[in-house]
Amino acid sequence: MAAEWDALRVEHRQIGPGAQNCVRPECTELVYILSGQALVRRTGDGQKQEGMARPSTSWLVPAGTHETLLELDGSTECLIIFLPDKLLEDSALADYGIDPDRTQLAYAGGFADATLAQIGAALHGMLGRESQPMDRIFADGLRTALAAHLIGNYTVDRWQPSTRAPSLDAKRLQRVLDFMEAQLADDLSLDDLAREACLSPYHFSRLFHEATGRPPHRYLIERRIQVAHSRHRLWITSQFCACLSQGHRRHPEPVSRAESALIVQPHDSALRHRQDRNTRSRLRKIWTYARRTRPQWCRG
Repeated sequence: MAAEWDALRVEHRQIGPGAQNCVRPECTELVYILSGQALVRRTGDGQKQEGMARPSTSWLVPAGTHETLLELDGSTECLIIFLPDKLLEDSALADYGIDPDRTQLAYAGGFADATLAQIGAALHGMLGRESQPMDRIFADGLRTALAAHLIGNYTVDRWQPSTRAPSLDAKRLQRVLDFMEAQLADDLSLDDLAREACLSPYHFSRLFHEATGRPPHRYLIERRIQVAHSRHRLWITSQFCACLSQGHRRHPEPVSRAESALIVQPHDSALRHRQDRNTRSRLRKIWTYARRTRPQWCRG
């Protein structure tokens, strides 16, 4: 889906995971993410960048940029906005006292900008509907506003990559932990967990270790062991309860401290005098089976 007006073209695309075809653009390209999430690795004119493409983030590729790498690890839905090499005519810049030589755009990516989000939403709304008489005037106004905003904020001497170290705040950490709990039985990779936290795998692994005291893979293993151990204990308890509920209300002294913890002592004095010769042997069979079938890591 695409639309084109004077000096402005907008395309709606779905970009899948993997390496993308790199070409030297003749126009300035602004990619605005609508939905999806992916870790982006890219290199342009020797500059290496890595960041998360998620809704409301933008990626700028100035005209003539020599991109040699563009790789995503997930799928995204985006708008690609094509603008001319010269965003505004030199005469227009001169009228406002702007030096045309200082309007070169930066190779910027992974930033969220409320103004770009509003312009992107307006352009997105113009796609896929019947053309209206005022669309050309509206699109021309949006193009001028977009060009002015880019020159005012994203030239090589104005834009600076964020130097703030990413953090794993309590809310984001809890989201990752909830994701782990919901997917404990699945084969989770470091990339899956980092994507949930909206961080690169390297930063996520380091920050998760700082927050929990364990690397992500060790935390997952320990949780799986805890859950398996808990389920095994519940199985043993259910077997003893089933045995006792089938009329076996009297039993001798337990054969071990573990059995003692699992056996419910009857309180009715009349029940204490009932003998059932099979109770001890049945309990022993259940206990022996439980010890033989429990996981290797909880034996001993």
